[in-house]
Amino acid sequence: VNHCKYEFTVSDDDSIIYGLGAIKGVGAAAIESIVESRDKDGAYKSLFDFCQRIDLRKANRRVLDTLVRAGALDQLGAGRSTLMATLTKAIKLAEQTQKNNDMGQTDLFGNMVKEEGTPGHSDEYYITQAEWDDEVRLTGEKETLGLYLTGHPIDRYESELKQFISSRLNKLQPGRDQNVTIAGLVVDIRTRNSRKGDRMAFIVLDDRTSRFELAVFPEVYSHYGELIIKDQLIVVSGSISVDDYSGGFKMSAEKIYNIAQAREMYAKRIEVEFDASKQRDDFLPMLKKTLDPFREGICPVNINYQNENARARLVLGANWRVTPTDEFIQRIKALSGESDVRIVY
Repeated sequence: VNHCKYEFTVSDDDSIIYGLGAIKGVGAAAIESIVESRDKDGAYKSLFDFCQRIDLRKANRRVLDTLVRAGALDQLGAGRSTLMATLTKAIKLAEQTQKNNDMGQTDLFGNMVKEEGTPGHSDEYYITQAEWDDEVRLTGEKETLGLYLTGHPIDRYESELKQFISSRLNKLQPGRDQNVTIAGLVVDIRTRNSRKGDRMAFIVLDDRTSRFELAVFPEVYSHYGELIIKDQLIVVSGSISVDDYSGGFKMSAEKIYNIAQAREMYAKRIEVEFDASKQRDDFLPMLKKTLDPFREGICPVNINYQNENARARLVLGANWRVTPTDEFIQRIKALSGESDVRIVY
């Protein structure tokens, strides 16, 4: 909001400045109010300053929510989760300011501003929240901009994917028939009936380096079709060959996994570090509670235990093997700490 106009523009250093008009759900009237006030009185200094100066009848709460999720208010001095939590407060104060101005109560407004701290733009006036994780932030960008702007959902899996894929999409090369394993976000799905009337699909994967379309023929689609979901990460094994028609190459899927299934297939074990001198007293009961919902998987769990006298690796029994979903990984890391949990491939 401190740089963009309605249309896409080019800055002095030849950078592309995103057009506010390309944000879904933000109308021309709202953008006109934002740009007009900025051009007249300078850059917005805070969320409170922003709400005071724009026309809230044109840029309502729904529009402001969208601007936060798109990242358009990132320069206003707080993270997106904090901006979202503070919106109600900022809007309420701005509406009261306008009401007082309409009534000519400038002194009352001045006192209120002093109490609320609007001109100071201090962090203490924000309702501070823990920052959104990558998934929430990127989902907001995709829903409002139609693309991922500050990262890619595959980024947080990159170190894991290296353990079991044979190539990133931009490194695939045409050649003789060969089997490869690739991974990517499903960004497009087209289904149709085969000549025999069975359902099949063509899907486009995106792994941030490139996009690639592959075929999922009826037998494979009937077995794995429920895993092919828009904006979900999948791992695909299949055969790649030269496409005589296009001169490029083509691939047909043979096996498809989601990330939890891929971890089960390729991981040797999950290791959890337990230092008795550092961990909370109820760590073991909490560990049991964390493992319980994910049991009946095939991934072994080891506890690397140590106290002041000894160190040992405890291999949990087969009935404590887990399905290593994202939720499980998040829970076990929250319990033990990011550096105290690792998946061994």
